[in-house]
Amino acid sequence: MADPREPRLRLLRSANIGPVTWRQLIARFGTAEAALEALPMLAARGGGRAPALADPGAVRREIAAVEKLGARYLFVDDPDYPPLLAELDSAPPALILRGRIDLAHRPCVAMVGARNASAAACRFARQLALGLAEAGATVVSGLARGIDTAAHIGSIGGGTVGVIASGIDQVFPPENAELQERIAREGLLLAEQPPGTEPLARFFPARNRIIAGLALGTVVVEAAPKSGSLITARIAGEAGREVMAVPGSPLDPRAQGCNLLIREGATLVQSVDDILEMLRPIDPRAVRAPGAGYQGQPPEDASDAERRTVTALLGPVPVSVDELIRQSGLAPALVQTVLLELELAGRLERHAGGRTSLIG
Repeated sequence: MADPREPRLRLLRSANIGPVTWRQLIARFGTAEAALEALPMLAARGGGRAPALADPGAVRREIAAVEKLGARYLFVDDPDYPPLLAELDSAPPALILRGRIDLAHRPCVAMVGARNASAAACRFARQLALGLAEAGATVVSGLARGIDTAAHIGSIGGGTVGVIASGIDQVFPPENAELQERIAREGLLLAEQPPGTEPLARFFPARNRIIAGLALGTVVVEAAPKSGSLITARIAGEAGREVMAVPGSPLDPRAQGCNLLIREGATLVQSVDDILEMLRPIDPRAVRAPGAGYQGQPPEDASDAERRTVTALLGPVPVSVDELIRQSGLAPALVQTVLLELELAGRLERHAGGRTSLIG
């Protein structure tokens, strides 16, 4: 019997197909097999050639590698898939995991911060994480040096999720090898990339969106103004989640990012009670990401005139899909169709926060 995971992974691993496009193709054609057959037609409508399809043999080898590692796949339409993460337009179509998926179904709080964090900040992060775990929350972080490591250590006894930017068989930084393995045994370890993938810089923003997407709120403990931690906080805010920050001395560059977040409206955190107070009124079922009202609608065929209308509104500067819908006056499903065709043709780039831009 054919493995139903193979065509879904082959579609996902093919060129020019990101999370949004994958979900729209499945919604429109019903199966990955049908979507794969339709790719040449859709790409031609977008003004380009059909994307290169993933090699079936490579997909089968990936599945074998995942199983050999004692890991498993979790697709976005699986009942066990974390519901808050599924609300993101850019939710990973497939996660690779080791450990307890039930931890991602408890109230989750993301905790991120500087890799070169001060000793005081690391101690405070451990205390916050321990308090959250004792209160029944799951702490989510990225297994990086500094604040991430402190958050995992503080919460591992009660529930922690580590999200990594590499394959699930890779360890970065190397000194966290023992911690990562312990999280895989006692907590939950998540990866979006296939086994063997090294932690390249381009994968970290994608990792950050998973951290923010899993959680009701994100707490930042020490961060420089242009750090990845602020990217995570921005993604959380764009998804309608709480953004919280621990204040620091204005003389310490590592505190400038947190102080900036507070000045822009983030909740000031001085104790675990401040975090719990912000999260208690939130019903996870009520959290909706931007665009969630139309992301599941199957795209419809667009006319040449409708394609020209949407394409004319696009340019090198990223613009939100919501804005394209407003300015074009077209149905959301039609706009999504044009964007899908352009992406498959290699002419569209998708950005965080549901924004898109033309390439070239």
